[in-house]
Amino acid sequence: MLFSADQLVAHAIGDYICQSHWMAHTKANRTLAAFWHVATYGLPFLFFRPTLTAYLVIVGSHFLIDRYRLARHLVRLKNLIAPWSEAKTAWQTADNTGYPAGTPPYLSIWLLIIADNLIHIVCNALALKYL
Repeated sequence: MLFSADQLVAHAIGDYICQSHWMAHTKANRTLAAFWHVATYGLPFLFFRPTLTAYLVIVGSHFLIDRYRLARHLVRLKNLIAPWSEAKTAWQTADNTGYPAGTPPYLSIWLLIIADNLIHIVCNALALKYL
């Protein structure tokens, strides 16, 4: 099985319980905050006894995704799947969440959080299963 409840709980603990307010609010702007977040994020995954390669992929991908807000870019790209006039408007008016202007803030934030978590979970599952 690619995904397990243990893996999902490890992700939730690492990403939410082990992440301080400072890390959450500065990791996209400061490498030091992203580093400390990744250092604490990776701790629950040690219970899986991953290979060194798998562990480095888990923490390395987490660093890149969070530090450079890759979920936002994925959201912007997926919103190009539309008729050109709508895709162009969505791209040009995208806010910090990657969603176009006019998207209710609560919706764009939650959809971004879901996209971000799914990217992390897929990376983690692939690393744990195949590396």
